[in-house]
Amino acid sequence: MPTEIVVPLLIRDLTEADLPHCGWSGSRLHLEHVARELGRDDADYLVACVAKSGFPVGKGLIDYRKTAGAGTIGQLAVHPALQSCGIGTALLLAAEERIRAHGLSHAELGVEVENPRARALYERLGYVAYGTEPDGWDEVAPDGSIRRYETTCTLMRKPIT
Repeated sequence: MPTEIVVPLLIRDLTEADLPHCGWSGSRLHLEHVARELGRDDADYLVACVAKSGFPVGKGLIDYRKTAGAGTIGQLAVHPALQSCGIGTALLLAAEERIRAHGLSHAELGVEVENPRARALYERLGYVAYGTEPDGWDEVAPDGSIRRYETTCTLMRKPIT
């Protein structure tokens, strides 16, 4: 019979010291980009950590400059071994609190059209689709070369006042 174990999470600002432990969240290029962006005064990076050890198990960005009147949530990632455990939900709710604390009335995000599981989570949390847009980023291919990844994202919004 399975035993349920509850592990407390701490959600706090992401620091450069966390990045070596976040390889599960993206490529080396992605983590280098995050390191450069940590100093922005118009964005917050959050990390979900195992409370006792401080080990990062989820992360995300809130960009306050992309859309007037909204905080745009992005770069959400949860350690693959811990997906579907509520960590993504906890990160989203913490991000919404930060957005609210900035006096903004909406949270927005984009989800890849090919990611229905993430979209279902966002819909359960009250996000509503309002459009699509192309997106893309550079990533490291298995052979070590850098390639451009192109996708289409469904744009979603939620009032948080």
